[in-house]
Amino acid sequence: MSIWWSLHLRREAASVPLARRFLLGTMETAGVDPDISFDLSVALSEACANAVEHGGDRTVLGESGDSGYGRPVADSGQYRVTAYLDGEKCRIEVSDSGPGFPARRALRPAAPAEQHPQHPRPPRDAEAESGRGLDLIQQLSDHVQFGNRPGHGAVVRFDKVLKWREGALLTV
Repeated sequence: MSIWWSLHLRREAASVPLARRFLLGTMETAGVDPDISFDLSVALSEACANAVEHGGDRTVLGESGDSGYGRPVADSGQYRVTAYLDGEKCRIEVSDSGPGFPARRALRPAAPAEQHPQHPRPPRDAEAESGRGLDLIQQLSDHVQFGNRPGHGAVVRFDKVLKWREGALLTV
């Protein structure tokens, strides 16, 4: 058996705990190990917070007949969370309608040393705020991909191998 769901949420801070509780409830009902559920819920919270903060107000540049200065594009004011629990894996995707990730982050799967907390990470500037949530998602997940959907915003995909409680409903 597998479970999947998708939420369309407003880009408001109150939507972040809603998405997190929905995921935790699904995993509890299915019988996922609480430590795995917690890791994924924290990663989801970070991805949602990023969508809320950065997921709108994009600008289109350099289209035919455009002066090159860019023009605003209608912001949907929403973002989408989709989760798949299937067999041994959970995959979560958060997509928004913002400007997307900067080129250094876009369409880049996490490097192996970034994916696993047991590998040492280079020290970060303590004052640097940007990217901390994305780094946390990488540390809590088994596989992460950051990408831009041309003309549609950013997408964060991450997955993790599941462990099940004894007697779980969705065991493999």
